[in-house]
Amino acid sequence: MIKIKRVYETPAKDDGFRVLVDRLWPRGISKEKAKIDLWLKEIAPSEELRKWFSHDLKKCAAFKKKYFTELKSNETAVLKILAQAKSKTTTLLYAAKEEGCNNATVLKEFLEKNGK
Repeated sequence: MIKIKRVYETPAKDDGFRVLVDRLWPRGISKEKAKIDLWLKEIAPSEELRKWFSHDLKKCAAFKKKYFTELKSNETAVLKILAQAKSKTTTLLYAAKEEGCNNATVLKEFLEKNGK
């Protein structure tokens, strides 16, 4: 099972394996408090895509399409998460304030569509 959660939320036992999927470390949170098992920077959107998107909800559909394209060519990182998710609950952690459209929500959708 794959879940998503803001990295600023309190870690919980049922989070399972916690993976930070942002390219940049989240502001204002220590590594101890974040309780991250893996920081998988390479699965985050490219710097160019991240800056272009800039959490503009009007660009959400285009962001999703572009990020899916990046993920399709990033098989190694995708397989790392899928391998974890097969054996235990895996929580994708993100820092964005926007909960509806961010890299973790798009990544979760991609993994669910392509992980079968």
